[in-house]
Amino acid sequence: MSSFGDFNRVNTNVTALEAQLSLNKINKQLGDSRLKLSTGFRVNKAEDDAAGFAIASQLKSRVAGLEKAMQNVGDAKSVLNMVEGAYNAMMDNLIEMKSLATQGANATLGQDERDYIGAQIAALADDINDIVNSTTYNGVNLLDGAAAANNQAVPAGTYAFTVQSGEGTGDTTDITIDFLQAGQLFGDVGGGQDLAPTAGNAQINTGVATAAGANATTEPTRTSITVGATVSAVDYNEFIGAVDGAIDVLNDDINTLGINQRTLSSKELQLAQAITTNSAAQSRIMDTDFAAEQSNAIRLQILQQTATAALSQANMGPQAVLGFLG
Repeated sequence: MSSFGDFNRVNTNVTALEAQLSLNKINKQLGDSRLKLSTGFRVNKAEDDAAGFAIASQLKSRVAGLEKAMQNVGDAKSVLNMVEGAYNAMMDNLIEMKSLATQGANATLGQDERDYIGAQIAALADDINDIVNSTTYNGVNLLDGAAAANNQAVPAGTYAFTVQSGEGTGDTTDITIDFLQAGQLFGDVGGGQDLAPTAGNAQINTGVATAAGANATTEPTRTSITVGATVSAVDYNEFIGAVDGAIDVLNDDINTLGINQRTLSSKELQLAQAITTNSAAQSRIMDTDFAAEQSNAIRLQILQQTATAALSQANMGPQAVLGFLG
């Protein structure tokens, strides 16, 4: 701040220097304001707000992880939706099997008619296995047991995968899917199951199992249902119960599937809320308040004009002092 006597000195124009310093400060502030308006960020470099910049970087990292976790959950839901479609198709086949078995249990039918019904039942069982074989995601079959080799830690008869459902190390969700070929649905183990013991031989067979070893993680290979040429009404009557059991097995898996889908949907909602709150926190630190910044820019423009005028007047001051020499 210049003193009273400084105005009488010509060699050093202190007033002009002070006006120039003020103008430089205003120009810098105005430049920073225009940068904020052009980028939309209140903090454009660490020196603007060192602590805020560090906190915002952490929040940005977390949001990126949460967004990717949401994508992971979406992928897992796609897997379960594919499995659900397979379950629904298999259930339709089982219901049709029960209808045919009920028809075949009627003693008024002849042997030829029962043979036709048996052929349809066997074809429906083959369709179930075809559905299983075609239920794949990213090259992994989800229902036939081949996927077990990818995860040796899961029990035989199931395929499990872990979803990274959060941005932290421990934020994971485990999903388990049972193998469901025709043999698994009808529950045979260690060989073909005779569903008509009164007939003296295995007229309706739900599959043949060959164990892969005591500690194997892969499910034994199963064939589809086969129906003999001498199936009686009694055989079909007992087969109705077997179909009901298969429907119960599939219903259990559908129930488990629904629980897993509900879990993932809940996780998806939590992730969406977390993304919103963390993005809002980052925005409060980093983003420019355009209304306030525009008002500040106008104020600085006015100060720039006044500082320029003051500098111009200060440069004229030494000429007035020269009047003492006249």
